[in-house]
Amino acid sequence: MLITIAALVWLAAALYRIVEQARYFQIEEYQNARYLRWLFMQRPRWLPNRPTGVVIVGLALTVLMAEAPGVLLPGMLGILIAVAAGWPARQREVKKPLRLTPRVKRLLSTAFLLAALAAGLAYGVIGAVPDLPPLPFAVAALTGFGLFLLVPLLLVAANIFIQPVEALIRQRFIRQARRVLDEVQPVVIGITGSYGKTSTKTYLAHILNGRFRAYPTPKSYNTVMGICLAINNDLADDHSVEYFIAEMGAYVPGEIQRLCDLTHPRIAIVTEVGPQHLERFGSLENTATAKYEIIKALPPDGVGIFNWDNPHVRAMYQRGYPSSRIAVSREIDPASTLEDGPRFVASAIEESLAGTEFTVTDRQTGQSEAFNSPLLGLHNVTNILLAAAVAIHEGMPPREVAWRVRDLQPAEARLARRTSPEGITIINDAYSANPAGAVQSLRVLGMHTTGKRLLITPGMVELGPLMEPENRKLGEVAAQHATDVILVGRKQTQPIYQGLRAAGFPQDRLHVVDTLSESVAWYQAHLEPGDTVLFLNDLPDTYQA
Repeated sequence: MLITIAALVWLAAALYRIVEQARYFQIEEYQNARYLRWLFMQRPRWLPNRPTGVVIVGLALTVLMAEAPGVLLPGMLGILIAVAAGWPARQREVKKPLRLTPRVKRLLSTAFLLAALAAGLAYGVIGAVPDLPPLPFAVAALTGFGLFLLVPLLLVAANIFIQPVEALIRQRFIRQARRVLDEVQPVVIGITGSYGKTSTKTYLAHILNGRFRAYPTPKSYNTVMGICLAINNDLADDHSVEYFIAEMGAYVPGEIQRLCDLTHPRIAIVTEVGPQHLERFGSLENTATAKYEIIKALPPDGVGIFNWDNPHVRAMYQRGYPSSRIAVSREIDPASTLEDGPRFVASAIEESLAGTEFTVTDRQTGQSEAFNSPLLGLHNVTNILLAAAVAIHEGMPPREVAWRVRDLQPAEARLARRTSPEGITIINDAYSANPAGAVQSLRVLGMHTTGKRLLITPGMVELGPLMEPENRKLGEVAAQHATDVILVGRKQTQPIYQGLRAAGFPQDRLHVVDTLSESVAWYQAHLEPGDTVLFLNDLPDTYQA
């Protein structure tokens, strides 16, 4: 009876851990390799400290009880080991809770079944152990702990088992999305790049909606299933849409090609090629190859829009496909005699806390137009140019485009400014940080000349071998613009700390905390009206575990 209770406790602990690990599995987009790579990057993720310590100590005590009469004492100890080892650890702050989607429910059901089968086998092993009082309880602790540790592999196995079902559902969604696109027949505009996709998509939709009917994929829906969801849920009910703007993301080569096979874009925008997600692509050359898939997928009469200022994107332009190509730049002189160079050029750029002013010159026609945007950050000049190039190509006069630009708003959590009721300026650039964008965000922070300028950041991730040097540079640049810095997370922010100190940043103005909530509590207690705080990046839960 006591062994049965201990076994049930271990099973309950394993089931709870399945749910806990499913959240990380979902964050890693149900990709087995990505999840396992994350799991084995740190030993406590697959071999947790407390459960391991409890089992080791418990087994030692069980051995010491070898001479104890009866089974009550070893049995109670066995149950205590199971409870103490399997008791859920205190959760750190959860930024992205598990979403109980139909796919997650199928995954959990299958994993629960596998865990129950494994527990049944383990229970059979315990039943075959000689009935010497401490021995069955010791074996029960070992097999229960083994089941607990196997939970991540059970999740992966469950994901493999349900793949045929998921593939059928996926194909049904894809077929439905293709039917909707065939019925609505919008002009599809695809946008890809290491960063700048969502902002460019947001600006382009706003500009086009001044004259046409444009629908952009919501938020950061940029996977096959995300885009299918947008098409099937929204586009299917609105046949008035003339332009469908699809953000296209990729972690491995071939993903953008699959998105293009689904949507068949006629216009494609490439924003940037940079070190974002470098640890997954391996090199910038691999990243560029993956992003170029959107250009290769264009029909011969399609249109490619390129950021000339990025050397990798410029190389795509110079490959000569398709014949209709438009490049934009904020770096070259609009009077340049460069042949086959950028058509739309921004010059006379002036930034202030009120926004950004610049002149856009069409080097093909010689026409210039003054643009005035409330957006901040030089990188947004490039994003606006890319959107404007599409709109002008589609027939909107430059003056009308400039008028629409006047009331652009930043995409969610991308250099968005607001003033709190307490009079504190909050700059939210927490969506995802990259080296180029981080510098622009810090420049904006430095433009606030009254009061304290607080930077709160966990640093940048997924930069592969560049992660340490780029974060060190982040610290060096931050020292020029911030008066106070809070680093969130003690391990991954070490390079930023080193960069700050190397640049002479005062030690008493530099704080390191474990969670974002601690940093928020600090700024709420120490900042006053007229002060400014910049939230730069926000790591997913997989970097907190």
